[in-house]
Amino acid sequence: MRRSWFGALALVAVAVGSLLAVNAVLREREYQQLILRGDTALTSDQAFVAIEAYSGAIALKGNSMIAYLKRGEAYRRRAEMGAAIRDLRTATRLDPAAIRPAELLGDLSYGLERFSRAAESYQACVRLDDRSPRILYKLALALYRSGDAAKAIDPLRKAATIDDRFAEAHYLLGLCLRSQGQPGEALRSQEQAIKSSPGLVAPREELAQLYTGAGRSREAIEQLEAIAALEADRPERQASVGLAYARLGKTEEAIGVLRQAAERFPGNATIYATLGRVWLNAAEPRRDRVSLRKAIEAVEPLARGPSVSGEALAVYGRALLVSGETNAGITALQQAADILPVKPETLMWLANGAEQMGRLPMARSALERWAVLASESDAARPAVYERIGVLSQRLGDALGAVQAWRHLTDSSASVDVLARLATAEVGVGQVAAARQTVARGLKRNPHHPVLLALQQRLQ
Repeated sequence: MRRSWFGALALVAVAVGSLLAVNAVLREREYQQLILRGDTALTSDQAFVAIEAYSGAIALKGNSMIAYLKRGEAYRRRAEMGAAIRDLRTATRLDPAAIRPAELLGDLSYGLERFSRAAESYQACVRLDDRSPRILYKLALALYRSGDAAKAIDPLRKAATIDDRFAEAHYLLGLCLRSQGQPGEALRSQEQAIKSSPGLVAPREELAQLYTGAGRSREAIEQLEAIAALEADRPERQASVGLAYARLGKTEEAIGVLRQAAERFPGNATIYATLGRVWLNAAEPRRDRVSLRKAIEAVEPLARGPSVSGEALAVYGRALLVSGETNAGITALQQAADILPVKPETLMWLANGAEQMGRLPMARSALERWAVLASESDAARPAVYERIGVLSQRLGDALGAVQAWRHLTDSSASVDVLARLATAEVGVGQVAAARQTVARGLKRNPHHPVLLALQQRLQ
């Protein structure tokens, strides 16, 4: 009896085991079918159908890294970024050795401009595999966009070493090296980028700037000419070549390039504005009235047109000023300064003309706008702030003079300007500040009469 009981139990166990095995096979088969259905839907750009299929697969196998990865990708296709990030994080947790979920997380963060987070995800990929040029490049790009160009250099060098034909890596490496004050190495990186992919424009643009900075103007022009040939349908590229020749003092070559471009792009505003600028630059040093007239003729039709550019108006206004038509020139420059984006040189031309006419508030306002727009490294900044201070004094605005002159450092302010600043500070009742300014000035010139008088007065 006992034997038959145990025999029955064994048969039941075998039957249950068989049922469980069959059920597991069926669940696995259903899981695979759901994954396949999701893949097919995603291939057909039916992301919602894919999400439903992958969700069914996750219901069957809650620990499937693949299912979470694929659903995360489907959510990304639908621009449901929060859901995509959650699924991809789950996938990385389920399989920390898998590279693809971490890479996709990095791509999502980069697309959302969360560059530091993107770099963290790509760094996790690199720890798993440091021989992928693509991922090394992505890491470097995220670091560069997050403002850490110095850290981007090492992964870029590794990527370029693994694949020396990786033009984008050479280009980005050049940008990083240039930002770190290594123009020579940056130049070589951009040259390698062009060697790897001659059709890329961005490295040639960088090279043109680097060659110009190194005094290799002829090579800079060659790059601009190559860009103009690659993008023959963009007239602004021809304009850049013309300006480059003009900067070298080769006015005839510049005019020749621009005239050819004008024939190819009749009435193009960029070409004619550049042509006017070249004639203006040639005319100004010697007040050549023939060149001035040609400058005006080039841009006057644009200046009178319904959709004039700020650059064309600015060149027109400057040419009128130089030719002696002061009121018309000021009017044109005022109009140019109201068209955004405005170039700092337009404001400088307006300030010079307005001061020449005695219109001091307009001149000061233009210079103040110039100071906002111009680069912090612009060598003209000290002189501009000095002029703003002088104009403020002439307008009876001692506080405005103080604020302007305080932008000047000890290295950029003359002792005379420091004396003016101290005098203005006394005038507005800022006695403690005046004492400090006097001390700064006397440290540089212990015998300056105005500063000595102020020192005695302030004791």
